[in-house]
Amino acid sequence: MKDKYFSKYVLMLAVLVLTIALSGCKGDKSDKNTNKMPTTDDTSSNEQSDSETSDKDAIYGGSIVVGITQDLDSLDPHKAVAAGTNEVLFNVYEGLVKPNENGDLVPAVASEYQISEDGKIYTFTLRDGVKFHNGEAVTAEDVKYSIERCAGLLKETDSSVKVESALSNVKEVNIVDDQTIELALKSADTELLPYLTSAIVPANYDKLDKEPMGTGPFKFVSYAPLESFVIAKNEDYWGDKAYLDKVTFKISANTDSAFMELMAGSIDIFPYLTDDQATQLPDTYRIEEGNMNLVQALFLNNDAEPFNDIKVRQAICYALDRQGILDMVAGGRGAIIDTNMFPAFTKYYNTDLTGTYDNNVEKAKELLAEAGYANGLTFTITVPSSYQFHVDTAQIIVEQLKAVGITAKIQLIEWNSWLSDVYGNRNYQATIIGLDSNLAPRDSLERFESTHKNNFINYNNPDFDATFAKAIASTVDEEKVEYYKQLQAYLTNDAASAYIQSPALLVAVNKKLAGYTFYPVYVQDMAKVHYISE
Repeated sequence: MKDKYFSKYVLMLAVLVLTIALSGCKGDKSDKNTNKMPTTDDTSSNEQSDSETSDKDAIYGGSIVVGITQDLDSLDPHKAVAAGTNEVLFNVYEGLVKPNENGDLVPAVASEYQISEDGKIYTFTLRDGVKFHNGEAVTAEDVKYSIERCAGLLKETDSSVKVESALSNVKEVNIVDDQTIELALKSADTELLPYLTSAIVPANYDKLDKEPMGTGPFKFVSYAPLESFVIAKNEDYWGDKAYLDKVTFKISANTDSAFMELMAGSIDIFPYLTDDQATQLPDTYRIEEGNMNLVQALFLNNDAEPFNDIKVRQAICYALDRQGILDMVAGGRGAIIDTNMFPAFTKYYNTDLTGTYDNNVEKAKELLAEAGYANGLTFTITVPSSYQFHVDTAQIIVEQLKAVGITAKIQLIEWNSWLSDVYGNRNYQATIIGLDSNLAPRDSLERFESTHKNNFINYNNPDFDATFAKAIASTVDEEKVEYYKQLQAYLTNDAASAYIQSPALLVAVNKKLAGYTFYPVYVQDMAKVHYISE
């Protein structure tokens, strides 16, 4: 059995030939943990870096307001679906492990772990001194309950709990002693660890929906739907304590509303600036630029006419000028993508697909004619109104599609309606959204299994399903890489959707603050943010 220490578990995919990604059970076992996870080689490039303020003393205390444009869909971390919810709850909850800004898995509720040679047993040593926000110590029973809840193993299950499909491979969770938890798997799995960032919650606590109770650097204070989510410093935090005393996440109806408050000075940090807004910022703010690490696409309902015809889907792909979209909505920032994975998954990202659907108006027209739409067609793009970036993208796409005789109409809906109508009930033709991913490449692709509950585009390809099963079953790194690349090729060649970009992230930060940090996952970490001396 090999010791796996979190400080050595690196998520960053370096461009070294000897990098072994997600292969803790590879055929030629090594004594050191060489597991790597995919992120960018440079997760952020600040236009004005915090290094400019590094010579100024950090100040403890104070409060700030952070603008967000999406209401929380649940205060229970195991029920939250939206990335916008999880990015906020990151401050309140922790798993056995958690990612840091470099992409490393670092100690959280657990301090170290071991993986058996056959890849079927994960053993975790729990950290001493970790407490929930009510002051009670975290126990092995709490950890067992939390993992079983996320894996759907509790005797009494809650249908609203989001069961992680990767954790469904957990056969049982055993308490070895007060400080040790053992996960026994049904089959070998070299990609399990990133899913164990799932929140550890109290076993005997039934108020998660109203009063979150975690172990993170901030504790819950209040929540007013469509208004605010307020957190305060956790003075009993086991690790480095937060600088700020209080953070208020101010919920605005849309980006424009939040920007008006930003211009008025009532918001200190706003992470969703459009390129146009960035040019209008008062000099009391600076702009920091990172990567959203999202897949933005014109997602197409493969079961709805006219997108049940592959030729129509391919025509849409050829009709789009992706570089033109980036230039218009993001000032040229961002990375053009051709499949449902962002380039930050360096090792797994299939670069051979680049340029598959370069803008070709004549080819698009030809495909439409072959599909019986020589005179064009009309469809509706359903877009959540709270995301101006996606709304702007939709408007540009509408104009570009006119060149091939397609009339697209935009339907704006509230975020909660999008979750229920589009994502849940699949009642739509096309939509524009950004899909995030866990820190395992499978998470970008498994939703497109034909029977997956989150396959909201209704993609159906038996070859994809079979290849995905092989990818999950394999413990050989080289095989996994090739399987994941093949899965991306299926999505691209089938024109499952019209993939656009992995967007850049522009953040407005009050110049009185420092410490804003970009991550390879979609989070807003307030623990490092602090005021600086003048």
